Amino acid sequence: MRYDDQYQQNNTDQKKYKSKSWIVPSILGMVIGVILFAAVLPSLIRYDILPYQIMLPESAHQQDHTTSDDNVSSIVKPMSVDISTQITEIVKKVAPTVVGIENIQSASIFTEEAGKESGTGSGVIYKLQGDKAFVVTNYHVVDGADQIEVILSDDSRLPAKLRGSDLFMDLAVLEMDRDAIEHVAALGDSDHVKVGEPAIAIGNPLGLDLSGSVTQGIISGKRRAIPQDFNGDGRADWQAEVIQTDAAINPGNSGGALINMDGQLIGINSMKIAQSSVEGIGFSIPINDAIPVIEELEKNGQMSRAFLGVEAYSLEDVAQVEWTRSLSLPTDVTSGIYLQSVEPRSPASEAGLATYDVIIALDGEPIKNIIDLRKHLYQKKKPGDQMVVTFYRDGNKQKVTVTLTAQEQ
Repeated sequence: MRYDDQYQQNNTDQKKYKSKSWIVPSILGMVIGVILFAAVLPSLIRYDILPYQIMLPESAHQQDHTTSDDNVSSIVKPMSVDISTQITEIVKKVAPTVVGIENIQSASIFTEEAGKESGTGSGVIYKLQGDKAFVVTNYHVVDGADQIEVILSDDSRLPAKLRGSDLFMDLAVLEMDRDAIEHVAALGDSDHVKVGEPAIAIGNPLGLDLSGSVTQGIISGKRRAIPQDFNGDGRADWQAEVIQTDAAINPGNSGGALINMDGQLIGINSMKIAQSSVEGIGFSIPINDAIPVIEELEKNGQMSRAFLGVEAYSLEDVAQVEWTRSLSLPTDVTSGIYLQSVEPRSPASEAGLATYDVIIALDGEPIKNIIDLRKHLYQKKKPGDQMVVTFYRDGNKQKVTVTLTAQEQ
């Protein structure tokens, strides 16, 4: 037993000795490697052999007398960063086409407010023709103005003439001399915008002190129908069809530009939901809907629309349980519009239409929602035309012919 113990002890000592025998050569090799690398490093830097760049500290400059300041500066190459982006390029191109609008209203000569500025907004230069330039803005921006001034991106001011305006679409067209105008907005296609795609709003929020402000967001929704009450009676007089965006739109942005990532005008900024509990919900008039109105305002100064005389809402705005319980619709009716009210002595009233009738077709074309109604009425019909209305009342399908009149402005 004692022999075995001695053997194990001796054998263990030998193993320890062998395991430590490599340490000294390894340390010596590392030291020699570091010394050699330190000696060769300046030459590697000088001849730019390293795959990366090293900036020598000031002490190294002083110790290496063979390396001049010129050589060191050639080794350390400056870095330039281009911060220009697609958005900055778009803004650079479009911003000069977005202008400020000043609404000046005259008062009595016996008051101190004669010629006082009533409000400011934004506009977009969309057309040059002959010696004139044309600007589109919102109706509410220039409503009641006795004088209108357009403020260009270089802060110069030009007098403008109101060519025409339309309350329902909230659009107005201004005309001014084109001498100082160099840029015109490129028109896009609002029918092809996609929910989620980026959008840029340019305008003058809170007045001209913040002119040319740029905000960015996305297209939050398309074809939103927003009820509007013009006479303050608590009942909707119109439903605006708009693009929804979360790009910041504030008072003063009205009439400004909503731009896509191709730098094209896809909407005229018009309104926002101003509630303390709501954030990032702004609306813009689609340019495809605005163009026919703009063209007629240029030509005639006002819009001539066919008038039916109903307050209508889409069936999709009503709980489906009410479709059968309150409106008595058959189960195969899945879309349409119901009449909330019918104006006395209107074309609809004269033809026999009544409250809670559900219209499903006009001239044989299916009507799925309020947008379809407006498109058919305002794009395919004129005052004096007749229109066949297919509707349900108390579960019975009926038809009447309506003779349309002109809508009063």
